[in-house]
Amino acid sequence: MKKRIYLWIMAAVVIAGAVSLLASGHPDGYEKAGEQLGFIDRATSYLHSPLPDYAIPGMNSWLSSSLAGIIGVALTFSIFVLLGKLAGKRR
Repeated sequence: MKKRIYLWIMAAVVIAGAVSLLASGHPDGYEKAGEQLGFIDRATSYLHSPLPDYAIPGMNSWLSSSLAGIIGVALTFSIFVLLGKLAGKRR
């Protein structure tokens, strides 16, 4: 069973590293609406993004996008493993 889990983790890391390169540099729907309606300059963010725009700040290359995708998968996996362990202890 553990071998299957490791295979899924490796597949997720490879996919995240490759698919993150396909992330669009164009604004999403909210940004586009803000630009069209003229209030994008007054927009504020309540949470700071550690990996803004699918990139690692200070790195300007394709590697930055791939690493951001891999880090995102690793963080998400870690959070869900932790939540699973906490939920298992409650029973």
